[in-house]
Formats: sequence, structure tokens, C-alpha cells
Amino acid sequence: MTSASHSHPAPSRSWWHQLLSDSIRWVLAPLVLLFSGFFTANFIISGLYTWPRTSRVLALTLTVLILSYEFVYKEQLARGLAPERARRVLFYACVAPYLVGWALMVVLWMF
Repeated sequence: MTSASHSHPAPSRSWWHQLLSDSIRWVLAPLVLLFSGFFTANFIISGLYTWPRTSRVLALTLTVLILSYEFVYKEQLARGLAPERARRVLFYACVAPYLVGWALMVVLWMF
């Protein structure tokens, strides 16, 4: 008789998966979010609200939300991090670069 509550150890991730995950977290996500913050701020500050520009910003915003949630937050949860720690990683890898992009655009707009 076997018990249905056997705990199976988490499968170890290959070095390739680990490298890809870390490069998305440390390189791709911050760069994409930095540029996204910059261009979103440009759109809002400029006041040129045409439909093509609005649709591009909406698509960009949706894309970065999906990138942040699927490839950063959920990946950290899959690694076994606590939700609080995964949110902290999300802040440093996604939210902070987005805000830096905004700040950069505001500074450039002022000069």
C-alpha cells in the first residue's frame, strides 16, 4: 500500500535554463523596462495623444506587464522563493528600471 502524499523533490534545473532565467532577470527585463518607462513618459509628457501612439504605448505596457509577471515573478516562485522575496526581485528587476526610465525622460524633457 502506497501513500498518495509522497513528496517528490523538485527537479533540478539545467545550467542552460538557469542561465536563460538569470539573463532575462538581470539583462533583458531591466533594459526593456527602462526603455518602456522612457517612452511611456515621453508619450504622457508630450501631449501628442494620437491613436497610433496611444495604441503603441498600450501594447508596450501590456507587453512589459506580461514580461514582468511571467518571466520574472513566476520564475522566482518556481525557484521556490517566498512570494514576498519574489515581489522584491520583481521590484528591482522591473519596477525600479521602469521608474529610472521615467525619471530620465523627465530630466531630459526639462532641459
